[in-house]
Order: sequence, then C-alpha cells, then structure tokens
Amino acid sequence: MTEHKPTLDFASFGLKEAIVKTVSQLGYESPSPIQAESMPPLLDGRDILGQAQTGSGKTAAFALPLLSRLNIKQRSPQILVLAPTRELAIQVSEAFQKYASQLEGFHVVPIYGGQDYRVQFRALDRGVHVVVGTPGRVMDHMRKGSINLDNLQCLVLDEADEMLRMGFIDDVEWVLEQIPTEHQTALFSATMPKPIAKIAKRYLNEPALIKVQDKTATVDTVRQRYWMVSGMHKLDALTRILEVEDTDGIIIFARTKMMTIALAEKLEARGFAAEALNGDMSQNLREATVNKLKSGKLDILIATDVAARGLDVPRISHVINYDVPYDTESYVHRIGRTARAGREGDAILFISPREKRMLRSIEKATNQKIERMDLPSHSHVNERRVDKFKQRITDTLTNGKDNQLFADIVESYSIEHDVPPVEIAVALASMAQGDSPLILRADEKVRFEQFDRNDRRDRGGGRERKDSGDRRDRRERKERKPKGDPVTQGMERFHISVGKAHGAKPASIVGAISTVAGLSDKEIGRIELHDQFSFIELPFGMPKDIFNDLKKTTIGGQKLAISVVKNTASRPKFSKGKSKAKGGKRKRNFNKKR
Repeated sequence: MTEHKPTLDFASFGLKEAIVKTVSQLGYESPSPIQAESMPPLLDGRDILGQAQTGSGKTAAFALPLLSRLNIKQRSPQILVLAPTRELAIQVSEAFQKYASQLEGFHVVPIYGGQDYRVQFRALDRGVHVVVGTPGRVMDHMRKGSINLDNLQCLVLDEADEMLRMGFIDDVEWVLEQIPTEHQTALFSATMPKPIAKIAKRYLNEPALIKVQDKTATVDTVRQRYWMVSGMHKLDALTRILEVEDTDGIIIFARTKMMTIALAEKLEARGFAAEALNGDMSQNLREATVNKLKSGKLDILIATDVAARGLDVPRISHVINYDVPYDTESYVHRIGRTARAGREGDAILFISPREKRMLRSIEKATNQKIERMDLPSHSHVNERRVDKFKQRITDTLTNGKDNQLFADIVESYSIEHDVPPVEIAVALASMAQGDSPLILRADEKVRFEQFDRNDRRDRGGGRERKDSGDRRDRRERKERKPKGDPVTQGMERFHISVGKAHGAKPASIVGAISTVAGLSDKEIGRIELHDQFSFIELPFGMPKDIFNDLKKTTIGGQKLAISVVKNTASRPKFSKGKSKAKGGKRKRNFNKKR
C-alpha cells in the first residue's frame, strides 16, 4: 500500500533540544528540501546563498538553526533579518516567536515604516535577540543610534530579489557596509538577477550554494479551488463542503497528529464516516484504515503529510487542505493523492486572510490559477439534504432485507388508530432523523465567511507606507468610554494583559484579535486602554478554541492572557430580528459555549 522511505527528522540536525521540542509540537514532521540543505551550514556558522521560491519553508530553514546558536543571556540583537515588506517582516517575526516559544526570556521585534517610532524605541530598549525589519526603517534606527548591532552574529536577506525590485537594494548595501565585518550572512532569493549575484559575491564569504529545484508540476485533471475562511468557521465550512460536493473517497490534510484525531472525532459526531491516519498508529492499524478507505467502508481519511506519503487509493475524488501546507511542494504532494489512474479529481484549499501569500505562492509555483469556491446557498444545502434522505429510503427499500415485520406493524397501527399510512411514514421519518433538523431555516446563518481575493487586510508585496489616517482614526475612536459604561448589546467584556506600557494601541489590538478570531473590525466593540492592561468588548459566546488561541496571542512580545470580566455579558436580544449594536449593524454572536 504505502511505500516507506527513510526521512530525516529535525532532531538529526543537532538543533537545540528546546527548538526540536517546539517544532514537534507545531506538527513539523520532516524538513522541506530547503530546510534540509540550509540548516547544516547555518549551524556550522557558514554563509549561505539560497535560491528558493516563497512558500518553500525557508523561514524555518534559517530561523531554527540561528535560534539554536543564540545566546539567550545576551540582550542585544544577534540576528538581523531584512525583508522587503512590513507584512513579511511581521510574518517572519511571528515565526521566530513561535519557534522560540520554549526559550525563556527570548525577544524579537519587527520594525517597519508606518509604525510609531516610540513603540519600536521601547521594544529595542527592553533588549531583543532578533530584529526583523524593512531596510528603510532599519537604516533610520541605525542612524538614530537606537539599534546597537555590535554583537550581531548573523544577517539574513530574505527575498532579496523583491528588495531589488522595490528599489531597496541601495539601502541593503548601506546596512551591509555599516554592520560588523565578522558576521554570518544568509541570502535568500527566488531568482538571481545580476545585482543580487554581485552583492553575494562582494559580501558573502565562501557561501554554501543551495538551489532547490521546483518540483511543483501538477496534473491538469485536478480542479483546484480555495475557500477563504476564518479559523473559527473551518469545521462548519468543511461540513457544508462535504454536504454539497459530489464525493467518493476523501483525504483531508491536517498539520498535526492531534488535529487528525480531533477532526475525525468531530466529523464522526456530525454523521460522517471518518478516521485519522498519522505516524503514531501501528503499521497494522494503518493498513486496516487504508484498506477500509479502498473498499468503501470508510469515506474520509484525515491525515498528516508524512502519514499519507505514497498513499495510492484510486477512489479518492477530493483532497481537502484543512490546514495550509508549510510549503508549495507539500501542497503538490497532497493534491497528487487524487486524479489517480486517469481519473479527474478535486483539490480544495482552506486559506485565511493572513495566509493569502501562500495562495499566491502556490499559484505561482504550480503555474495555475486557483479558483474561489462559491458559498452554497440555503436552498442548495437543503436540496442535497433532501436528496440524501430520499436515497436512504431507496436504499432501505432495495437492500434485500425482509421488511415484512415492519410492514405488518405499520398496517396494524394504521387499522387500530385509523391513521393513514403516509402519516405513519412521516412519524417514522421524524424518528429516523432524530433531533438534528433536516432543513436549514431561512434565518439560520451559515457560520463562515468568504473574503475577496483583494481583501483589504492583504497587503503583501506593497511598499513601506504610512497607515491611512482615516483608518487609524476609525480604530482610535474605539478607545474610549469609561469603565463603568454598560456593555454593548450582544457583547462581552474581556481583560487583556497588554496596555500602553507595552506599546499597545487600539489598532494593534484590533489587528491581533481580528486575525486570530476571524472577526472584522466592526465586530469588535469598545477598547479601554490602561498602562498595564486593557478592556475590550467581543461578541458574546466565544468558542473555547478561539479563547485559548487568544490567550497565547502576543502584541509587542506581551501575551494577551485574555480573561472574561465576570457579570459583564450583554446577551443578544433579537426582538423581531432588529437588535443592533452601535452603528446600526448587527453584532456577531459566537453562539457557542466556552
């Protein structure tokens, strides 16, 4: 069934134990090609010149080995990463924070244009180990003397060709001229134009040359679509897709072993025949699970990348990327599980607004446009549910079993109670359906959101620029009313452990919470800033998984540690469907128990 090849794991590279542990918890099972080739020379202190596409996993390729060499006791910048855009700077900074989660006392700061200098001054003054910034803003700090690079160990130039394209290459060279001569340099670029090659020749010292070949060709028989969906709605979105798509066998990819188990249990609870496949399972159990999928006894398999490697099941009609893969090559391997043996197949990618960079990377690497899925309407969902219910009746009538006993019971009941057979059939159908409603009500909202490809929160690839004044003003106005004010209808007040002293602003709080919780700016209520903490209103009934994610979310290196302010919930009132929050717009109710 599955061909097993020996694969490297992260522990085999000699990474720091805390880093290996974190990587394992994040669900990384084996390194991507760029990671496998970059980590050894970086751990040895060598310069490297790496050519790899965006989405190849290169952030981990340099972050993991550099973190393993970090002196955590030295509170001055040891690693400087230059990135072309503030979006990438924030993304790389968050990756460092995530990979260093078990390095006590670790600090990273992103610095970029458009953010208040005072926020960045305070972060730098507190002491940082890693600085990730755009070239122009890094230059400004170096000129002001607010960043001390005397103890710099490594400079990383990320997406160097993009910095060239955007006109930052002179700034990059200026930085290279100013930093200490004795340091390690890692240059990554998707392409190698002459100016980048010239910089590499001038500033890199006998670098290890790493070029990852693009192996991302896909077959034309796979229809690729994406669903732009926020984290809290993924399960609901998945359920709708499974209800309306014409499917046979399905593989759903999740990043971690724990997620494969959790998702399988949730789908089973919703009536789907689903099982997990991951590396913790015995070989016998793995084979039995795959055989059930092949024979049709099982319809849905939730798997990790490693567990599904080499899997060949011809009846797989759909591959669903429930979690975005770490690199484009993994995506291609995943969707290669469908359209086998000359058949056609479907690949569906769940993507959040923050992950749209990866969507573009996949399209670029595969040289194919991925189309957006349409939201299924209530009538479409209901039509499919009724069709499936009718099919259950047909299957029962034609299954070859002797149903004479039930026929006698129905006939007897009809005579004894003078009830027409059709009414008895209605009662039996209701019994069979149970408490779960067959039809979606017209006023029942489907709890997931579509975002346009040009969603305003997606600004990857743009130049450094000032935040638009009207947007900032709109967010700043959220800060405001005295603590004693009643909570907005349909909202709940929360305490978060970040405040003015941590450089927090309403805009940064709204940005962090909206990203994790999948809320729009308008769905976040009043924010009350204090020095060491803040209060914020969020929709009533936050799901437990979102609540736990927000607890771990950081702003300026400080965890939110969110908690409910007791007795402040204002439950939504939907009198005649007209209960509205401020501004005349209905506030979202999470409608789940925490």
